[in-house]
Amino acid sequence: MPLIRTEKELRKQLLALTEPTSLGLVPTMGALHQGHAALVEKAVEENNTVVVSIFVNPTQFNNQEDLKKYPQDLTSDVSMLEAISPKIIVFAPSVEEMYQTNVSAKSYDFDGLENVMEGAFREGHFNGVGTIVEALLRLVSPNRAYFGEKDFQQLQIIKKLVASLSLPIEIVGCPIVREPNGLAMSSRNERLTKDLRNEASFIYNTLIKAKNKFGTKSANYVQEWVSNQFKKNPHFELEYIKITDVDTLSPVKKKQRNKKYRAFIAVYADNVRLIDNIALN
Repeated sequence: MPLIRTEKELRKQLLALTEPTSLGLVPTMGALHQGHAALVEKAVEENNTVVVSIFVNPTQFNNQEDLKKYPQDLTSDVSMLEAISPKIIVFAPSVEEMYQTNVSAKSYDFDGLENVMEGAFREGHFNGVGTIVEALLRLVSPNRAYFGEKDFQQLQIIKKLVASLSLPIEIVGCPIVREPNGLAMSSRNERLTKDLRNEASFIYNTLIKAKNKFGTKSANYVQEWVSNQFKKNPHFELEYIKITDVDTLSPVKKKQRNKKYRAFIAVYADNVRLIDNIALN
């Protein structure tokens, strides 16, 4: 399995592709789990060649302690990818390779998508995401790039990024993969104790109940109900619960028949920040 560390080497590898090919890209920050595997498997199924990037991007962390604690295990990641397909090209650059001497993010305008929810609580986060995703898209020039719906706000922002830059790339969103108890798979889950990881089923179960209530209740009622549920649970601290329009991510004031809505949640579990979301209709 090709493990590539530099942009120059990656360009050389891609230029060496001789047969007509469709190219898929799966950007990751490593610490791969079955959620990532689902993205990679879909990419392998739909493309002749797949590049998986493994890069912990410093400019999307507003909390440096969170960056230091982010799990990294390249050997394990490569083993997982090799089990999916030995033909996958793994691109694992250093920070210096991607940013040279200027480790800073570009500034983007995503029509307000970047200012709500994650953007409101993680200043500069989506500028960091946009910077590294744009760099990877321009470097690889894939036909398709794959992102999970667990980071649904990020998915919408990347679609906006590609449209604004007029890049001829299809952005493919893939369903959330969950642990047996319903907890959305995340690299951060590894930082939870076994007991707390089991207790974390509460997050998804609450979202399911919220979805059921949304059929007959207002968005404000459902958000208040979720907030009250978390106040009763000593294991978790709710950062936010938001119900928004799927396309604009703007808060719902009054439900409309022709609109699609989604509930988004961010929760702290013993200083580990977890996010999740669910389609409401």
